[in-house]
Amino acid sequence: MSLDAEVLIDWFADHARDLPWRRPECTPWGVLVSEIMLQQTPVARVEPVWREWLARWPTPSAMAAATQGEVLRAWGKLGYPRRALRLHAAAQAIAEQHGDEVPHDVDALLALPGIGAYTARAVAAFAYGKRCPVVDTNVRRVVARAVHGAADAGPPSTTRDLADVEALLPDQRAAVYSAALMELGALVCTARTPRCADCPVLAACAWQRGGRPAYDGPVKVAQKFAGTDRQVRGLLLDVLRGTAEPVAKSRLDVVWADAGQRDRCLHSLLVDGLVEQTASGLFALPGEHR
Repeated sequence: MSLDAEVLIDWFADHARDLPWRRPECTPWGVLVSEIMLQQTPVARVEPVWREWLARWPTPSAMAAATQGEVLRAWGKLGYPRRALRLHAAAQAIAEQHGDEVPHDVDALLALPGIGAYTARAVAAFAYGKRCPVVDTNVRRVVARAVHGAADAGPPSTTRDLADVEALLPDQRAAVYSAALMELGALVCTARTPRCADCPVLAACAWQRGGRPAYDGPVKVAQKFAGTDRQVRGLLLDVLRGTAEPVAKSRLDVVWADAGQRDRCLHSLLVDGLVEQTASGLFALPGEHR
């Protein structure tokens, strides 16, 4: 199976978004920060926060010197705040174990706290130009359609997905090709309304040649937000980010009427290390008020 690498790389050169973490001057640390922030979060929301973080913490050691609370405040409303704590832990490990330089080897990246299979390969490829498969939702969809002739990739399979992309990678400029696959899925081969007329590999697309059959796999359950524990956890964290001092539980109680759900969410924040309780029974962001 193949998608013409030269065609796709040329398309990427003409159509890629000008994102700061793609620029030559971006450091591997900047790439790592972007990859963590971009997980389940749109580029438009990430870019201003990424710029603020890199200005404030231009190196892993700079972030490692910050408290967890400071990092969580700076994370703001990007969502899934455990990512901020994982990035902080990774920064500490990089500063202490790797001379303040982000590792370039996939296995060394995987050994960092909170760095998973996707992030390790993305950093190796996009920060260091390594030839390794990088698979996200967009890439899976492009491969499903263009290579396998299916409307959607269906449930993920790490082994299969990595093997699919590995087989497509050219020997030269593989990292650029990976970025191009990702961009094609984000801008053209989108989930709901693919812009097939604008696709550089339209002639080679198995889904097009097969008449664009409808997806017949397992139904995806749309994620909701309103009323979920995730929403309540965010509201509780908003209170703590908005004050410099620890707060009494009564300040937290007003954010959500359902006491059972609210207390469950507060407990989960404590367990996750996103909130701490002081000796006097007040609540604060971690590392700020021991």
